[in-house]
Amino acid sequence: MENQFDAIKKDIQSIIDHMAIKNFSEASLQLVQVSDALDEMLDTSEDEVVLREISKYQVLLNHLQMKMSTSE
Repeated sequence: MENQFDAIKKDIQSIIDHMAIKNFSEASLQLVQVSDALDEMLDTSEDEVVLREISKYQVLLNHLQMKMSTSE
């Protein structure tokens, strides 16, 4: 599960990088992919620690989505 979170962190950093260079279309596509991956992890996990970690990333993705909506 830790490897999945490492991949999620890299993907989120990539989203932020795309937002920084105003490449919102690519950032939006990646955001959807990461969100889907988190939803799948959420559906298959029962561990409270993992669920809490997933929740943190979901909040971050929601914040990034709102930021993109106001920047486009």
